[in-house]
Amino acid sequence: MAKKNITIDDLAVMVQKGFGETAKKYDMDLRFEEVDKRFDAIDKRFDRVEHLILENHKKRLEKLETEVKELKELFAMK
Repeated sequence: MAKKNITIDDLAVMVQKGFGETAKKYDMDLRFEEVDKRFDAIDKRFDRVEHLILENHKKRLEKLETEVKELKELFAMK
């Protein structure tokens, strides 16, 4: 295959074409905004799950405390 001489102007055109095909800052900012929104939604879901778990544990502890109190009273261990 014959070698083709590339001029500085040819190289400049190739580089410019390469930069023209890359994502622009505006496009990247939009994409990151979408990712941020999704992470915010995930954070909210985790917060809800955490709240449900803590609320469930609180109820279980209160029930256990009541049962222990009743047992102490039953055995007169006040």
